[in-house]
Amino acid sequence: MPNALAAVLLLSVLNYGVTMATASSDENFFQNCPASNCSEDGPEIRFPFRLETSPASCGAPGMKLRCSKQADTILVHPKFGLCKVIAIEYRYGFVYVIPLAASKCPLQKIISTNLSTDVYRPYGSDSATLVSCSTEFRPSNQYYVAGPISCLSNTSQFSYLVTSFASMDVLPLDCMVISNDIWIPYPLKNESMVRLNETAKGTIAFGETTFMWSVPNITNVCQECEIGGRHCGFHSETRQAFCKKHSSHVKVIAATSSVATILGLSVIVAAALYLALKSKYDEEIHLKVEMFLNTYTTSKPKRYTFSEVKKITRRFNNKLGQGGFGSVYKGDLSNGVPVAVKVLENSKGEGEEFINEVATIGTIHHANVVRLLGFCSEGSRRALIYEFMPNASLEKYIFSQASDTCCQEKLRPNRMLEIATGIAKGIEYLHQGCNQRILHFDIKPSNILLDYSFKPKISDFGLAKLCARDQSIVTLTAARGTMGYIAPELYSRNFGTVSYKSDVYSFGMVVLEMMSGQSSSDPQAKNENDVYIPEWIYEKIITGQELELIREMTQGEKDIMRKLAIVALWCIQWNPVNRPSMTKVVNMLTDSFQSLKMPPKPFVSSFG
Repeated sequence: MPNALAAVLLLSVLNYGVTMATASSDENFFQNCPASNCSEDGPEIRFPFRLETSPASCGAPGMKLRCSKQADTILVHPKFGLCKVIAIEYRYGFVYVIPLAASKCPLQKIISTNLSTDVYRPYGSDSATLVSCSTEFRPSNQYYVAGPISCLSNTSQFSYLVTSFASMDVLPLDCMVISNDIWIPYPLKNESMVRLNETAKGTIAFGETTFMWSVPNITNVCQECEIGGRHCGFHSETRQAFCKKHSSHVKVIAATSSVATILGLSVIVAAALYLALKSKYDEEIHLKVEMFLNTYTTSKPKRYTFSEVKKITRRFNNKLGQGGFGSVYKGDLSNGVPVAVKVLENSKGEGEEFINEVATIGTIHHANVVRLLGFCSEGSRRALIYEFMPNASLEKYIFSQASDTCCQEKLRPNRMLEIATGIAKGIEYLHQGCNQRILHFDIKPSNILLDYSFKPKISDFGLAKLCARDQSIVTLTAARGTMGYIAPELYSRNFGTVSYKSDVYSFGMVVLEMMSGQSSSDPQAKNENDVYIPEWIYEKIITGQELELIREMTQGEKDIMRKLAIVALWCIQWNPVNRPSMTKVVNMLTDSFQSLKMPPKPFVSSFG
């Protein structure tokens, strides 16, 4: 629909701004630069491409093709060398190529060469990661894994390609990442579900690659022409691309057109281009999400249509909150069960947040993990339907304590201990209680929801990572999480390896914030008058001072606060090895205060 709308809008303005041409100049371009082929079966060559025997004005800079003696269409890529052009997709700006240079291992050349140029950059249906494993295995899911790749393998190491959204458990524990961002070409046939070992076959065997071309002031205009069913041309005098008219009659533009009209139509053109390009991007994400959902064969929550979601939320008339992901609305299922509906309006990572949520939370049930009741994926519209949590998030109560008497009473020490223990049990279940270990990577107060009885439930698995239960080290290409709760090893591997202990650190910071009612700031970035809460609490504990942070407390409450402080300080040790497992944390929270040992100082001191 957006593409059709874009085409309709453009029909009314192609004679303005984009072309600025006369009838004779339009006709002359297509007469002087007709479409051609190197062979009857070869791809059609037309603007922005041109044959090297055609005038330079017939093509965009850097987009020259030639015909070989064998009548193949040849692209001379500055870094990839001579390439045979298999197909050209003018609507989306793709060219499919195979390098002609003899190579026993084309994939090796792809991973060792930066293929991006001023005009071309590699692109595809999905990026894959090359891994090397010390044992050969048969992939259980060939939608996600391809290999072993013979030319990169030997008797002791076996190489595989893995899609970027595959779970860690599809690989043996001994596999190591060799190279990231290897783009797998789009299937030439419009198939909705294709195995990686099929789509990557040409890349592995022949080095087949898809390039997306980009030339300023040309690419976007030409793609819109093609989407509207028309070829694209170029005026060398005005340096503007334009669309060929459907009929031979071309309207001559009057030189006296008003500035206001041109400006108005320019806005329409910009809107049309935006709609079309966004539609293309949404289409790619939709394909990835559908591929995942088609292979998602566990006992999954119910899938709803978007019209059903609108009915559940009464057309989104009761908004609960707003975040970077989009909006959350109150709703009711047909059986009267209240729900919270999260509409993903600004989802990042090409659908990965949605996939992570469904793949993790959709398969588990635990008293301290929010339950996913359903989901919607309809084109670019995606929504997640959760059980309703009437007391909102823990964040509401932590950071309102100082000024809100009600919130102070809600978070008295006994309640803090109950909430901390519930969160710990939820994380313990994610780490040890599921078939796969789930690493959350975004434990923070706003992601801890509270039910009717203030029982905590962990939510928001958009950054979660799946791995085998006995896997202790996780490979990440970038730090993930929220500032203030991210473990040091996620910033720098000098602190240790990334593992389930990263969630332990985040839990410790949440407990310290719950105790203090203040946000924990980075000790390296604080102002002179700021207090780094973890360090301040540590000094209180080590010197035996009271921890009456907010209110006057009984001796029993003081003991609870010291217990929470000691457990939290163990959890935020900068060296992951020194942090306890969540099973140990649960035991520490439920054992007596007297059985706890004092932790070492968990950070570099900043006190003078």
